[in-house]
Amino acid sequence: MPLIQIPLLENWCDGGTEFSTHPYPHHTSSSQAPLAPYHRTDRFQDLYIRFQIPSCPGPVHQMPLNASAIDFFQLFVPDNVVRNMVVQTNMYAKKYQERFGNDEGWSDATLPEMKAFLGYVISTSIHHCESVLSIWSGGFYSNKSIALMMTQTRFEKILKYFHIVAFRSSHTAHGLYKIQPFLDCLQKAFDTDFRPSQTQVLHEPLIDEDPLFIATCTDRELPTGYICQISVHLKEAIGSDGLDTLKNRPQLHSLVAKSLCQNLTAKNNIIFTGPSITSLNLFEEFEKRGIYCCGLLSSRKSDCTGLPQSLLANPEVPQARGQYRVKMKGNMSLINWSNKGQFCFLTNAYSPLKEGTIIRRRSGEISCPLAVEAFAAHLGYICKYDDKYSKYFISHKPNKTWQQVFWFVVSIAVNNAYILYKMSEAYLVRRYSRVQFGERLVRELLGLDE
Repeated sequence: MPLIQIPLLENWCDGGTEFSTHPYPHHTSSSQAPLAPYHRTDRFQDLYIRFQIPSCPGPVHQMPLNASAIDFFQLFVPDNVVRNMVVQTNMYAKKYQERFGNDEGWSDATLPEMKAFLGYVISTSIHHCESVLSIWSGGFYSNKSIALMMTQTRFEKILKYFHIVAFRSSHTAHGLYKIQPFLDCLQKAFDTDFRPSQTQVLHEPLIDEDPLFIATCTDRELPTGYICQISVHLKEAIGSDGLDTLKNRPQLHSLVAKSLCQNLTAKNNIIFTGPSITSLNLFEEFEKRGIYCCGLLSSRKSDCTGLPQSLLANPEVPQARGQYRVKMKGNMSLINWSNKGQFCFLTNAYSPLKEGTIIRRRSGEISCPLAVEAFAAHLGYICKYDDKYSKYFISHKPNKTWQQVFWFVVSIAVNNAYILYKMSEAYLVRRYSRVQFGERLVRELLGLDE
């Protein structure tokens, strides 16, 4: 089908009531594939193109019916990665003792010991406690069923020398060098073990005030919560990776968004963004790559360069709940929607003409543009992830930043493993809950028989 060049509006123009008099040719609810982009020849004619999702999202590999929890975990953290932890830990212990004196209680770690070490720390994601050492304490948080597999003294020795990268390379400058190889392996596994959907959400959780940005993969029919991309930026880092140089500046969030979306090679993806990432310049840059966007704006957090201030500000006469105003420029729509307050959205993925609804438990249905409905639905997946999976993050909190990041992303790997398990045929054999899956994984890492 030949491409048709259509002239676009170069300045922001009001939507006004003209939108309601010219319905679009196809009605699309937010439960279907989105329409993107929509092209305007003038204020009275619109052309839509519906994009097909090229392939069904979901697991790439078909796991056997008898696949266990550790089989799914090893899709992301295989034995060769754990074996490298053993090598690096032993190298660091040797170098440390050469410098500070011999440690009589130390002997080289082994692969089974390293798996058990990981299992003990992962167990704090199921049985939360302030310190992983509580397992051996004999108190309320003790766990006698697993405490006998390794002594507390041995665990503390491995914890003391535990490393992913024992020594800094002469070419390494950034603060993540101690964990970067693991992050790279994990990211490769996230990419190869799951086929993402057309729609994704960029989200920004925090690790003790240090931002770790992640992108979650969502699907309109089956929101999985699978995290398909991570991007880490440490505030104490120097140079271009440093957060301090970009703090409170849109460059940081633009940089992060580009990093999270660098592997989106298929055309016509749609991403949903929070206020700190949403910006006209970024959305226009993504559009050139065939990536379309829908994001919430905030005058305090967002880069509002190029956007008409008249629509970002609250109207002189308050709008009724469900009413909205629209301005457009080219494919881009700026929407000011009224609910309990005023909310601004920027999108080139949804028509401002198409209406949707948001259902509230108390107030019932509230009318809104389709973009707002889609945004609320997709950001709702983040809330569901927080409710269902964030409670199972490892509670062990080390002092070193690289270890904080390490255990955080291991938590993500375990959650992703469970998501793949639930989408596999193995789930039909044994319907483990997230807690049961975690307990089973810990026992298998420790080498305990069922």
